[in-house]
Amino acid sequence: MGYAAARSAVVDGVTGRPVTVTADVSPGLSSVTGCTPEQRDRIRAAIINSGYDWPDGRITLSAELYGSMTDLAVAVALLAADGQFPAELLANVTLLGELDLDGRLRPVCGILPAVSAAGNSVLIVLAGSAAEAAQVPGAVVIPVVRLAEVVSWLSDGALPVPGRPADVSPVPALPALDLADVPGNHAARFALEVCAAGGHHLFLAGNGPGVMLAERLPGILPPLDDSAALEVAAIYSMAGRYDLAPGRVPPMSAPHHTTTLAGVVGNLHRPGMLSLAHRGVLVLDDAPEFNRQILGALRGVLESGEVRVSGRDRLIRYPARIQLVLLAACCPCAGSCSCTPAVRRRYLERLARPMPYVEVRAQLERPARVVGRGEPSAVVAVRVSEARERAAARLAGTPWRTNAEVPAAELRTRFPDAPDAIALLDQAVCTGRITSATFPRLLRVAWTLADLRGAHQPSEEDAARTLGLWNGVCDAPR
Repeated sequence: MGYAAARSAVVDGVTGRPVTVTADVSPGLSSVTGCTPEQRDRIRAAIINSGYDWPDGRITLSAELYGSMTDLAVAVALLAADGQFPAELLANVTLLGELDLDGRLRPVCGILPAVSAAGNSVLIVLAGSAAEAAQVPGAVVIPVVRLAEVVSWLSDGALPVPGRPADVSPVPALPALDLADVPGNHAARFALEVCAAGGHHLFLAGNGPGVMLAERLPGILPPLDDSAALEVAAIYSMAGRYDLAPGRVPPMSAPHHTTTLAGVVGNLHRPGMLSLAHRGVLVLDDAPEFNRQILGALRGVLESGEVRVSGRDRLIRYPARIQLVLLAACCPCAGSCSCTPAVRRRYLERLARPMPYVEVRAQLERPARVVGRGEPSAVVAVRVSEARERAAARLAGTPWRTNAEVPAAELRTRFPDAPDAIALLDQAVCTGRITSATFPRLLRVAWTLADLRGAHQPSEEDAARTLGLWNGVCDAPR
């Protein structure tokens, strides 16, 4: 009979939080308080089936609402409180894992952010998750398979000496997708380059190779740095897809238009496909076919850079700083047809109200004859990288990384030295060609065009080309 405490961690959204699980066993009628009935029964079966005695007395736990990731910590703390092994070694150990009824550990989602929150302690995790846990710098991992292993080590008075962290199996290389394989479509290719350089959103309309272009956007984006790669890996870990984490390659997510709102946005327990595209690209093919609730949710996400899911007195935030690529055919039947101009207009207008945040547009085409190959992705990626470096130098000391992230209020105050471009865009507002809400989005694109040509500020020509990109009639350099 006694008291014991064990360290564990829980995950809110994709952010880990350390917790201390406490257990007290005192004389009295056999009862358990402080945890859910499901967790109580699961831990009781795991302890008994591992060959240990279930404490006989009044059991009080502090594990309520901690979730299944704390199962191992609760079981160990309970056995230590019952005096079945000394608890001194628990002070510097973090235990993470869900217990099966036979005492084996089961894989859980979110090991990576949980380990990140554990601090400088020895981590005991499922052997199958050791490679994932070892990705956190400085993590010291002890892999286990069963509850009995941990109790046996503690009963002997010492944990095994942690060895070299498990090697991480390399993520299979994605098929090489090269822009040179996309025939024609010079204007659309140029629009793709502008979006990559400035982090802007893109709308491709028509019956051309839009999906082929969208799939090649991650290949011309700069690789993720260490911090961004760890953010993305944490999201994939929480979604139970860590084995599909893209490493330093910007991720791409392409939900089908039949995907549910929860599948795209996420729920209280797992992030959706929006967050799986964090620091990368979200592609919506046949965009007018998507549920208006999904398109409406996207509007807030593009503005805030995060997904917010509420329920059960909880508010969960998932990061979702994405580049959006919308694809739409010219008409509902997506081919040679007799649809009237009014039908085609109404079809594309489904996107007008919920999705006003697309800065760059281009018209796809199906070239009748292809002569030679276009520029390869490697060449375009160099120009994109140089443009991003110029933007990063200008944005040094601010929380923003790309032109698309700069707030509208800062465009005129922090970067006022673009009189020619601003004058032309102001004129477009006065004549009704664009709205005042559109003005800052187009000014950001003008800055990106200036970065691509190595200029210190956007010119009147950059502003004119920006208006062309907005209207989908851009003149692409060849």
